[in-house]
Amino acid sequence: METDVRLTKLAGCAGCGAKLGAGTLAKMLEGFQTHSDPRLIVGYDKSDDASVYVIDEQTAIIQTTDFFPPIVDDPFLYGRIAAVNALSDVYAMGGEPRLALNILCAAQGMAEETVREILRGGYDAAYEAGAIITGGHTIRGAEPIYGLAVTGFAHPDRVLTNSGARPGDVLILTKPLGVGILTTAAKAELADGAVMARIHAQMAALNKNARDIMVRYPVNACTDVTGFALMGHSLEMAQGSGCSIHLTAGSIPYHPEALEMASMGIVPEGAYRNRAFAEASVKVCADIPLAMQDIFYDPQTSGGLMMAVPERDAQACLAALRDAIPAAAVVGYVTEKQEYDLYLER
Repeated sequence: METDVRLTKLAGCAGCGAKLGAGTLAKMLEGFQTHSDPRLIVGYDKSDDASVYVIDEQTAIIQTTDFFPPIVDDPFLYGRIAAVNALSDVYAMGGEPRLALNILCAAQGMAEETVREILRGGYDAAYEAGAIITGGHTIRGAEPIYGLAVTGFAHPDRVLTNSGARPGDVLILTKPLGVGILTTAAKAELADGAVMARIHAQMAALNKNARDIMVRYPVNACTDVTGFALMGHSLEMAQGSGCSIHLTAGSIPYHPEALEMASMGIVPEGAYRNRAFAEASVKVCADIPLAMQDIFYDPQTSGGLMMAVPERDAQACLAALRDAIPAAAVVGYVTEKQEYDLYLER
């Protein structure tokens, strides 16, 4: 639907590009006094997608929250994308989302119908995911913000983290990159409508199918590729796993229009934050163009899952994924720890 006030004009930044840089966040959390609990098997100190708390031998709770300013002007689509993005954290841990709470800040100038449509978009995504929105909290503020706090469940022995990758694993990514660059171009009215329709559909697509296929295979690690970009999330996986990750630039899927925009200098601020955080730990092949590197540092909103799969199972897993998600691709591999944590190769 159309609105009198463009939602993206009410926000200073958009989508997951609004995230604080990974390095900045880690420093802010240093030295905090916290309780310990042996049932908490994944906490904020793990740089993972969600926290995991074991209830009993059969059940672990997965908790996460995610919210951001508008990345599109259509309020229903904005609500759906924000909800899909929040639900993705549970899928990345191998879990199933069951409960959610709305988080909403309504800006001045937003009509009640606009707020309703944002919420309707969130409910639409939650319904498709099989989750129930049970309430939430709504305030007024300077900029619109929407997202969810999500609770999911998994068997404790089947929880996936971003720190379990092993040498010999093959890395598979389920959605192409370039979302941040192209949404930045759209704000400047430089992106074609058909291209943005494709981007919007991708952001609005749940990672449910990818999760449901992934859990049929002995996957060692998984993360969703969102605000810290492919490079940032790969670095976290490498460091958490005590391994080195090798990304193969020529096999990484991305929207070709993003390369054109990056070549023109249309790159979101978040990409520079991601580069500043990661580049000291990255060895980049000299002949990879800067614009292509920008795509790999580009913050993704509602990005795909990246999973580390044992080599013997990788082709079967990839084939199953491609039946449901044609864009799924092998993007790299894992080795023993080398001089650098992350290598970007041809």
